[in-house]
Amino acid sequence: MTPHNNAPDGAFAKTVLMPGDPLRAKFIAETFLEDVKLVTSVRNCLGFTGKYKGVPVSVMASGMGMPSIGIYSHELYSFYGVENIIRIGSAGSYTDRLAVQDVVLADSCYSESSYAYVHNRVTDKVLYPSEEINKVIWETAEELGIEVQTGEVHSSDVFYGGPNAESWESLRERTSVDCVEMESFALFHNANVLGKRAACLLTISDSFISHVELTPEERQNSFRTMMTLALESAIKL
Repeated sequence: MTPHNNAPDGAFAKTVLMPGDPLRAKFIAETFLEDVKLVTSVRNCLGFTGKYKGVPVSVMASGMGMPSIGIYSHELYSFYGVENIIRIGSAGSYTDRLAVQDVVLADSCYSESSYAYVHNRVTDKVLYPSEEINKVIWETAEELGIEVQTGEVHSSDVFYGGPNAESWESLRERTSVDCVEMESFALFHNANVLGKRAACLLTISDSFISHVELTPEERQNSFRTMMTLALESAIKL
């Protein structure tokens, strides 16, 4: 047990799917897993373990932002023997190449965050996921006939920018990032430092180009394609 996780030793499978929203974690567990058990509920950041097609898989919420996913992923990797974390989240599109409901596999992640530096004096602004997990996800998508885009993700510390913040258009031009979310950079950093593996699958929930956006309920319940792809990939790891 940890200050943020009341699961007993051995409660988590070696592969964990990690949405941000606790209710999305609950939805995935109840919809896709068999023999499912709630293994942690501290702060209502729900974690479940069950079986998908007979293989143990866990799903646990990360909360919002890099400090939150940084805590939960560190504890899963360091104290619960987790080897693989696949973030499954939502993102805002910076490009007309990515439309609402498109599934995106992160091939890199850019951030202005100080998370990696404060945690371990890492100064890199671009971090990368596990090549092994990405390969499995890509091959699984092809097997299932699921269309997946790849892209560089922008992990931001800020959801609401102030009056002097850099515009998304300027950021896009400067870095060539394709979409924005708030967690992957910290997850990739923790995996790199701890010798573990991480990947990030995203569904585009809103577009800065078209201004189309999903409702909170749709974000919670409708990302089934991404969820299925993550689960089918998880049982191969």
